[in-house]
Amino acid sequence: MTSGQVVLDVDGLRMRYGTTDVLHDVTFQVGHGEVLALLGPNGAGKTTTIEILEGFRLRSGGRVDVLGTDPAHGDERWRARVGVVLQSWRDHGKWRVRELLAHLGSHYRSYSTALIERPWDADELIAAVGLTEQADKKIRMLSGGQRRRLDVAVGIVGRPELVFMDEPTAGLDPVARREFHELLHGLTVEGRTTILLTTHNLDEAEKLADRIMILHGGRIVADGTAAELAQRIVGQDQVSWTRDGQRFTQSTTESTKFVFELFTQHGESIADLDVSRASLEDTYLSLVGQAESDRHSTTKEWDEVAR
Repeated sequence: MTSGQVVLDVDGLRMRYGTTDVLHDVTFQVGHGEVLALLGPNGAGKTTTIEILEGFRLRSGGRVDVLGTDPAHGDERWRARVGVVLQSWRDHGKWRVRELLAHLGSHYRSYSTALIERPWDADELIAAVGLTEQADKKIRMLSGGQRRRLDVAVGIVGRPELVFMDEPTAGLDPVARREFHELLHGLTVEGRTTILLTTHNLDEAEKLADRIMILHGGRIVADGTAAELAQRIVGQDQVSWTRDGQRFTQSTTESTKFVFELFTQHGESIADLDVSRASLEDTYLSLVGQAESDRHSTTKEWDEVAR
């Protein structure tokens, strides 16, 4: 990434509550149009990181640059460029979909630029998030999936260049979750919107994210695509097949090459071929387990030194 493409630039971010450090020298960048999924167990520091980047929480140390501005000092013009999709909200139940979006959008009109006209036209936005048939419905009448689409519409009504999403599909059924994923793909397909999302749904992270970052104990323990992380941590695919009635299984780091050579050698006698690649869940559990083991080892070493 060149500097002109960097939307989020975080260097040595630290956060302390009292005597407890919850973020330790967190450093990463996010490029224009990228979707980054921030994963980690509860207490890893995900929400704290997001709140600092949004400008809602002051950090204890380090440098943070969001759209060219330190969020701790972001003004209303900067905030108009940032969208936030919360886990849930239950206000405005008596409003109708169109009137709510038109009302919220009116606050962004003065922040239009030569490159980005703000806000979205209410009807265009409603169509973009798939709520045209619900445009005149009261919000309390929407289904869970429709309500989540409205949450996104509220978060992007000002045409933000960067959107933060905290557990965007929490509580949605599988059908609504799939529809929501399609909606997010539509937002990012042209590369105009950068998204940073947190999720506990590993399937979701793998489907949506260009890149995955894992936090554990306030530190980044992995950063890369799902395939890169799986290759680096788990490293091997499992290839299974039958030949002459016998079942065989082989672990390999080069499954494509192995399968090619297998067919070259045995041809049509190979049957029931199956290649199981390391999943993101395998990778995640391996990384978190490794980080937890390292943390315990470090704690034990310090205890021994203290004695």
